[in-house]
Amino acid sequence: MSEESTTPSLVELSWQAFEAVSRHDVDALMRFYAPDAVLDASDLGLGTYEGVTAVGSVLDEWWRTWAEHLIEAQEIVDLGAGVVFWRVREDGRMVGSDRHVEQRVGMVFLWAKGMIERHTIYFDIDDARAAAERLAKSR
Repeated sequence: MSEESTTPSLVELSWQAFEAVSRHDVDALMRFYAPDAVLDASDLGLGTYEGVTAVGSVLDEWWRTWAEHLIEAQEIVDLGAGVVFWRVREDGRMVGSDRHVEQRVGMVFLWAKGMIERHTIYFDIDDARAAAERLAKSR
């Protein structure tokens, strides 16, 4: 008799985390981040944040800039060695504006022991995928 693992895959965990993202539920999302997690948004010109409190604060602040906001995960792929790549589309209207905004980004997540240790956001999706593939090969 074989036993199936009850541990969720990194893709499953990523989709669960994304559900919190799509609801803009910072508290639920931060349950997926390690206490010393790093969010690197320097490619977007937004800096790097260390620690779950700082990561949660910057994400909450980002979501508050939107009057209307739809975020869609177009792809979530486990590249192995704890590396997961997300291709994401954001769409909506910023606070104080009547203009529509849309952007696509690539995100690279480094997972360990079921927790996100590092989250890096890239403007260029191909750059993000290449970085994720390099990271997975180097681990």
